[in-house]
This record gives sequence, C-alpha cells and structure tokens, in this order.
Amino acid sequence: MEGVLLDSAAVECRVRDLVNKMTLEEKVAQLCSVPSSELLEGGEFSCEKARRLIGKGIGQVTRLAGSPASPRDPSKIAAIANDIQRFLVEETRLGIPAIIHEECLSGLMAFGATTFPQAIGLASTWNPDLIERVTSVIRRQMRAIGTHQGLAPVLDVARDPRWGRTEETFGEDQYLVASIGVAYIRGLQGDDLSSGVIATPKHFAAHGFPEGGRNCAPVHVSPRELREVFLFPFEAAVRVAGAYSIMNAYHDIDGVPCAASRELLTETLRYKWGFRGYVVSDYGAIDMLRTFHHVAADEKDAAVQALEAGIDIELPRTRCYGEPLLSAVREGIISESLIDESVTRVLRAKFLLGLFDNPYVNVDAASRAFDTLEDRALALEAARESIILLKNDGVLPLRRDLGAIAVVGPNADTTRGLLGDYSYTLHLNCDVDAVRIVSVLEAIKRKVSPQTSIYFARGCDIYDPSKEGFKEALEIASKSDVVIAVMGERSGMFRLPAVTGEGRDQASLSLPGVQEDLLKELCNLNKPLILVLVNGRPLSIRWAAEKASAIIEAWFPGEEGGTAIADVLFGDYNPGGKLPISIPQDAGQIPVYYSRR
Repeated sequence: MEGVLLDSAAVECRVRDLVNKMTLEEKVAQLCSVPSSELLEGGEFSCEKARRLIGKGIGQVTRLAGSPASPRDPSKIAAIANDIQRFLVEETRLGIPAIIHEECLSGLMAFGATTFPQAIGLASTWNPDLIERVTSVIRRQMRAIGTHQGLAPVLDVARDPRWGRTEETFGEDQYLVASIGVAYIRGLQGDDLSSGVIATPKHFAAHGFPEGGRNCAPVHVSPRELREVFLFPFEAAVRVAGAYSIMNAYHDIDGVPCAASRELLTETLRYKWGFRGYVVSDYGAIDMLRTFHHVAADEKDAAVQALEAGIDIELPRTRCYGEPLLSAVREGIISESLIDESVTRVLRAKFLLGLFDNPYVNVDAASRAFDTLEDRALALEAARESIILLKNDGVLPLRRDLGAIAVVGPNADTTRGLLGDYSYTLHLNCDVDAVRIVSVLEAIKRKVSPQTSIYFARGCDIYDPSKEGFKEALEIASKSDVVIAVMGERSGMFRLPAVTGEGRDQASLSLPGVQEDLLKELCNLNKPLILVLVNGRPLSIRWAAEKASAIIEAWFPGEEGGTAIADVLFGDYNPGGKLPISIPQDAGQIPVYYSRR
C-alpha cells in the first residue's frame, strides 16, 4: 500500500495523485461492482474468488447484509466486510478500499435491523424531524456492519397509483417529497461523511408516472412539468441536502432512456445543479440499453452511451463496464479522460467516507447497534404518526371491556403483511421473520380486559377468489359487539402472493380478491364495522367509505405497526397522519392528484 493513501494532504490532491498512478484496468475496476455472494464460499470470504474477481480493485460491493448467501449475524457480516477491505488494502497494488452498498428504504435491509413504516407511511407523518431521526438510526446500523452507501430515498413523485412501487415513494406532491427527502438524506449522511452513509436519491427521473402504471414503461411529460414537478425533489436533494450519489431510472422520457440521457445526468445534474457526487446505475440499467430499450448494439455500445451520459458506476455486477468499456477505450471509441472524470468522483467519495484512513469496523460492536429498545420505540413512534383516520362515526376509540370483538381479514393475523417490499423478510422471502413483529390481532388481544372475548377468522385471502372462509367470519361477527376488518394488500417483489411492490403493478385499485365482498356481507349484520387498511397504494374504497363505521389507513407500518394500530383503535394514541397521495374513486380517474389543473 503506497504512502500517498495515508498522508494528510487535501482530498483533491490525494485523488489526483492516485489517479495518475493507476493503469487503465485499475481505473475501470473502480467503475465496476461485484455481488457480495460471488466473493463468498459457504458463507465465508474467499480469497481465491477475490483474486479472480477483484484482483485489480473494485468500485463497489453489492449488498453484503442483504444477500441470501451471507450469514445473518451482524457481527459476522461486519467480519466479512473487514475481510473484503483487508484483501483490497493488502492484496491489490494500490490498496483502494471498496464502497459496500445496501438497500435501506424503510430500514437497513438486513436481518435484525429496525424496520420502520414503508416510505408512503413515513410521508404520512408530514414530520421531517422524525424522518431525520429514523434515518439516523439506519445510518448507525449500516455503519456498524461496514456499509457506506444506501440505495434510498425514492424521490419519484407518484402520479399513478397502479404502479406497484407507489409504496416506496413519499406521495404525489413534489414539495412534500422534497421536504421528506431532504430530511431522509440529512439523517442518513449525517454532518460528516466520514461517519455517515451516502444517500442515493432515485430514480432519476420521473419514474413515478409511467405509462399505464407499468414499471419501466415510458414517461410522457412536458419539459416544464418534468422540471417543476419531477425534478424538483432531486434538485432539493442535491442543492439543499447535499446528496452525494444519484441513481438513474429504468424508463425513457421522450424516447431517450434515462441511463443514456446526458441532458439529465450531466447537463441538469452537474452543470445546472452543481452535483459533485457520483451516479450509479439502477441494477442492470446499462445493459438494458441493449436488451430492453434496444438503442445499443452490444455491451460495449451500452457502456459508451451510459458513461458519456454520466453514469459513473455499474450496479449490481459488472457486465458492460468491464472488458467492453476497456475495449472501447483501447479502440478509441471513448476517451480515457472521461474514465478519469468518473474515477475521480468515485475516489473522492472514498476519501470523504474515511475509507483510506480506516476501512474496518468493530466486529464485536456490530450486534449492539441492532434492535435496541430505543430503536423499537422510534419505530413505534413513526408507525403511530403514519396512521391516518379516514373516517370515524363515533365508534372509535373502542372500550377495553367490550363483551366480544370479531377480528377478521387477511392482514389481521400476519406479521409479514405489515412490511414493505424492501424489507429483508419479504425481499429475500425468508423462512423466519427478520425482526420481532406483533400482529394486529395479537396487539388487540393485549389491549382488552380479561373478560373480553376476541374471535378471529381470516375470512379470505388477499388475492384468492375463494369465499370458503366467509361463513366462519360471519359466524364470529354475528356474536360480537364490534367487527374489526384488517384488509388491504400484501407487498413483495415480482411474485405472488404480493399484489404491490416492485414489479407488482395493478390495473385496478379496488381491494384485491374478494375482500370487498366479505365487507359487504359483514355490513349486513348491522354491527359496528371498522376497516383497517394495511396497504401500499391508495385503494378505491367508495363502498366502504359510505358503509363502514370507521376507516383507518395504516399503510405498511413496519415492525411496531400492530401495536400502533391497536393504540389507535383503543384510544392510546390519537392519529394525526395526513394523506400524501389522493385516493381515486376508481382507476378510470387516473391521473388524479390534488394539484391537477
């Protein structure tokens, strides 16, 4: 390891000196990434694999904690992070450490990390100070395991709730999105990046208004609307919060893929806003110029287009920025000076993160940063503040000494149903919950007097058309004083049973499956009917809005969500959340948002 990396010269001088020492191959390696799983063997770091894959260095390592190949113990994650950095420092020519990134939308996506409400719920708090406290916890947990960048927040302005990723956003209003987003970034990055985590506002830009509500579909907006609505939160992220990274979007605008848009990634981001950080590709977005958009002839062409547009690092693995990019430079298709610009931005970030001074973490302390009583208390506070009372005809709060309460619905006796799509449990489809969670049913049981009978029947599934469970639900409801129906959606990634989340776009905004049919039959019993919605997108609930006695919008409230919902039902907390997004009467109304002309 050469002395230049350890001296106390100004960062810019150190970066310039280091770039001058690098070969072309070493420079390109800093623009590449490798999945952590490819560096492991049996859950342990493999020097043999590392020599083959990152022997000339690497820009980023993808999701060490958020990989199914990794151990779940935070201390073991931290130890592997140290192993990776030690290899890079001691076994590569220039000893350049890596940036390790993770997902952190509603909490660090790691086993045992605190899971806060999904982003749409955080926005419903309308409380930037709370959000900054939330992301300060996320920062502490990420740094404890050796992570330096979080792929959040989502600053897409959500203008079509059919889009499955609506739950990941802060809603439909660019000013609210900007305000919550700035707070999110400040909490995550902290006052000094040497102890902070680089935030990655995404998806640049306008991903929240796709054609037909379909993920990755083209976006059709005027230049003025793009500037005033969809770019506004990102400008605030850069100019106000000082975000140090940006992630491009998958789609195209006016026929130009965002991953190949120099107008967005360089002229707007760097020249107009003065952005000094680095741009990372959304996962696979560079190769999608070839496979999805069909604007690149091959991987080399895709690499050239992306680098010229302004993408500095390819995630989550190297496909186009490795040998294809090297070939483009050697053949004179692209200038090495452009490589130098991107490498400079990447190395500058590594210096600011303090990686050249000390890339290692305290393994013994890692576990102590997870699941503290204070963190769970903050998760409860956030969940409470995210809950919105949509309707109350005087039935709430409930008495604790009621004779009998019927709890029905597919989201009543579930823990995973309280989580959003980028939670560890759902994203990795775990065999066990990654954090301790109390279901709504269990939380209700803890609230009532010993004399109160609690009856439960699922009634139906989220998306299954079967009505076989209706009979049991109606039977318990008929002998109860009040009925609590906990319904809505299930989140996840690209697969059932999820009906919302990434890749789970919908044509309808109605309650999925036969849930509304069950509601109607319950209503016919003439019992007080309380509808609790646990969901990711606004749902068209015209019938319920007229017939239910009370309606609570809880979104996906996170690990303390069950307790927070019960607190609201029984009057221990007075809900004050506010809608960050409009509720359409029907999908046919879309686009519908409060500020429409």
